[in-house]
Amino acid sequence: MKRSALLLLLILAGCTSRTPEMQVAVKLSDDTHSIQILGFDKAIIGDIGRDTVAGVWQNLLPVYKMPADTDMKDFQVAQPGKYVVKDSLVKFTPDTPFKKGQVYFVRYFDYQGIKHAWQIIDGKKRLGAAQHRDLVFSY
Repeated sequence: MKRSALLLLLILAGCTSRTPEMQVAVKLSDDTHSIQILGFDKAIIGDIGRDTVAGVWQNLLPVYKMPADTDMKDFQVAQPGKYVVKDSLVKFTPDTPFKKGQVYFVRYFDYQGIKHAWQIIDGKKRLGAAQHRDLVFSY
């Protein structure tokens, strides 16, 4: 009886699936005039890269200058620049060079949908609201 209960428990534990969370990171490029945003799935980046809508990357991965008052982060204007996609890497080169000693951040949105109702109950997700994360870097 104990063996069958243990076997059933192991089978149930093996049936649960967890999708790995994206590990997005920002890396300063070797040329020091741009940044590299990495950690996305190559297939997803390829699909978005084929999109012909102007400014698609500016909307998906905006780069901002960190304000002195960090409570004002949500009111910053995105840095204009050029995005280049290669494999699973997105390279951003701003129109005006990054300033040495200045802190910047990349905001990316977590579009992973709600997997189960407990995420809403726990307050981790809300219907219709994409969570965002800010990746801070300095030059």
